[in-house]
Amino acid sequence: MLDLNKKNEQDISDEPNIWDMFEYEKISSRLFARGLWSLFLRLAFRFYVRLRVKGNFRGFYKKYPKLIIISNHASHLDGPAILTSIPFSHWMDLYILAAKDYWFSTRGLRFFSKYFLGAIPVDRVKKPSDSIKKCINLLNDLKRIWIVMFPEGTRSPDGSLRPFKSGVGLFSQKTNTPVLFLYLRKNRALWPKGKSFPLPGKMYLHVGPVQEPGDTDTIFNNYKKWTIELEEKIKRKKRFRKIRYDKNKS
Repeated sequence: MLDLNKKNEQDISDEPNIWDMFEYEKISSRLFARGLWSLFLRLAFRFYVRLRVKGNFRGFYKKYPKLIIISNHASHLDGPAILTSIPFSHWMDLYILAAKDYWFSTRGLRFFSKYFLGAIPVDRVKKPSDSIKKCINLLNDLKRIWIVMFPEGTRSPDGSLRPFKSGVGLFSQKTNTPVLFLYLRKNRALWPKGKSFPLPGKMYLHVGPVQEPGDTDTIFNNYKKWTIELEEKIKRKKRFRKIRYDKNKS
């Protein structure tokens, strides 16, 4: 591990080094920080934003030691909601891609992103290729890692699904890593882009199928097909409940 750290370490002023997370002496502080964050999220997503998880991650951790977890993205609630839905026992192998220009823009955000979120900084402006190489190295070199990413690249302003950036296909194909589909609903209504604080309410997270390693277009098309089918299924259930309610009322 020491040689691995030296090989991947980058001396960037004032930027947390992602490989610090794998140093033995820093594991306990990272575990403590993420434990506090996990407790806060579970309370927040139970009593303030009521998160409803449809499906579960049972069996995934054993079957898929390496996994890319993707989701639609329309709110700052999305990342915390996904972290909350995943059992804490998986968290020491769980990381999330985060925009460097936002989540690493100040010293406080850098500390929070590194130790609480387990965030990997993605440079969307100057050197996106360096961020891609860093993620590929992580997926290739570590025996167990789950990476959460939003392949649209940024939050959707209207909640509609946007085409995926090329990164998800590069990560999946070059490291032979499967992709787990997640889908978030009601997220934009609770914390739309431009608002400074989330509203109380209910949101939903659906755990979908695992896509075998593939290119970006294949992943996008399969993800879009799954979400459309899921939305149609939800609409049918709502219509059925309404019909049953009207019958009981009459």
